[in-house]
Amino acid sequence: MADAELPPELLDALRQLEQHIGRSLTDAHDGHARWELYRAALVSDAARPALLAAVTAEPDGALASGVVGEVLERVTRGERDAWVQALAPAVRAFSERRARELGVLEDLRSGAIALDRAPELIDGWSDWLQSRIVADVSDEAVLRVLAASGRTKRIRRTAAEALG
Repeated sequence: MADAELPPELLDALRQLEQHIGRSLTDAHDGHARWELYRAALVSDAARPALLAAVTAEPDGALASGVVGEVLERVTRGERDAWVQALAPAVRAFSERRARELGVLEDLRSGAIALDRAPELIDGWSDWLQSRIVADVSDEAVLRVLAASGRTKRIRRTAAEALG
């Protein structure tokens, strides 16, 4: 694939990423090489605008989705929508769900979700979210709900152990 076959916006974003992280991309046409550059850029706040531009122009939907999946926990709640919307609609569903789940996790941590609503909400929580809640939320009422109604034995057991 010649450079002309890659979107010029992607090539520009890749050059900017190289400058931000001080690392050269060996082959812009190699998705694995782009992934490594993207992963290195994840840790740099200064590189985020160029990384978002690269995701927006990335022709490999799975690669773009993987980057967004990694970045969602590193950006603020308000920034997440821009990252999700940068993805092609065909590969957006996973990242949309993960962004919503991260919001639920943050709401539980801060007490913004009423604990009396937790039992009705739990059915919509993925295994990933339930596991993260058990690991990250110390509220005993939430842990009791997961110990009684968690989706898997492991989640129920881990929640019960966290209760002591």
